[in-house]
Amino acid sequence: MVDWFARPSSVWWGFAVVHLYFLGWMASFFLHGDTFSDTEQYRQWAMDGYNPEDLDGKISPWVYPVLAQIPIFLANIAGQDLYLLTWFLIITALNAVGLAFLTRGPRKVAGIAPAWWWLFFTVFMGYLSFARVEGITAPIVLIALLYAAQRPVVAGVLLSIATWIKVWPAAVLVPIVIASRKRVQVVLSGVAVTAVVTLGTWLSGGLPHIMDFLLNQGERGMQLEATFSTPWVWLSVFNIAGSKMADNTAINSTEVYGPGADTAAFLMQPLLIVAAVVAAVLLVRALNRGAEREELFLEGSLMMVTAFIVFNKVGSPQFIIWLAPVIIAGLTHDWERWKVPAALLMGIAMTTFVIYPLFYTPLIHAHPVMAAILTTRNVLLVVLLWWSVKRTAELGRKPAAVPAGA
Repeated sequence: MVDWFARPSSVWWGFAVVHLYFLGWMASFFLHGDTFSDTEQYRQWAMDGYNPEDLDGKISPWVYPVLAQIPIFLANIAGQDLYLLTWFLIITALNAVGLAFLTRGPRKVAGIAPAWWWLFFTVFMGYLSFARVEGITAPIVLIALLYAAQRPVVAGVLLSIATWIKVWPAAVLVPIVIASRKRVQVVLSGVAVTAVVTLGTWLSGGLPHIMDFLLNQGERGMQLEATFSTPWVWLSVFNIAGSKMADNTAINSTEVYGPGADTAAFLMQPLLIVAAVVAAVLLVRALNRGAEREELFLEGSLMMVTAFIVFNKVGSPQFIIWLAPVIIAGLTHDWERWKVPAALLMGIAMTTFVIYPLFYTPLIHAHPVMAAILTTRNVLLVVLLWWSVKRTAELGRKPAAVPAGA
């Protein structure tokens, strides 16, 4: 039985089972012409268009980078009643491509166990990954990471495209730029993608809004699930100093309110920038001390992406999906070295599943058990960040290994 799970064909059977399960679950919505979670907002944008002036005060679609328009509009190709089904099929197709890259060629053996890890992760996170733009970007980032060591320019193109769908892949692009011998070409590939995106946006008349996805974040408060929101979650649980959790209807988000919450929200942006700069310095230091390049950009990607989550004032549950491609690529590269962060992320996925979709309503009503589960999830995120920083620093202390017989 164990041998069966080690075959590449078994992974595809697992893929089919997991995706058919979520297809059946989503069918309870799309068979009635309904959507699930954020896909309702996506469908609304696909029907109303992308001109904020036509939306009559509704949430602007430009909270996402411009290339997010492509899958959002494409999912409406079969009509609004089947929007969720089409969206699901787009993500399923991308996942299938990612799995094919993971289990073929030189990764035919090394990629099998990471592929099973990915499927198990999807069991818990599929309710989010099949209903969010993260489900589009994650397999693209995975393919880029699998390409990065041998074809960094291809990886740069893929990551630049993914960044123009959702910003987070930039956290993977930076370590590759630092660690790659072809960093100039990688940067130029990103510039070329950005130029094409800008030209297309200008031709479509959307150029004045192309940077709205950055500007729209500044007015947000501390979202409930954000790591740094944890003190205010507990202040709300014990009803201290008028602290509470309440909806920010303008952006469809639940935020924390209480003494110092506004100041924390204001400080998060500079803290995130500082964290990114410190991470970049650690990567440069490790590279200068002879760190192995592939391990460096993988551990650097984990460090940078985790920092983007821990020091983020948003902290939506789907952010956990950002970490999966890095862990999968890391496990493929060196299973023993990456099994600890893989176990940590699986614990993070499990606790996130309990938070959403299972018991999000009790959480926003300050239930102490759910506050404890959220706190546990956030502590695990901090531990994962600590692990990635520690391992990256260790790479910087050790000279590159000399191959036997050299």
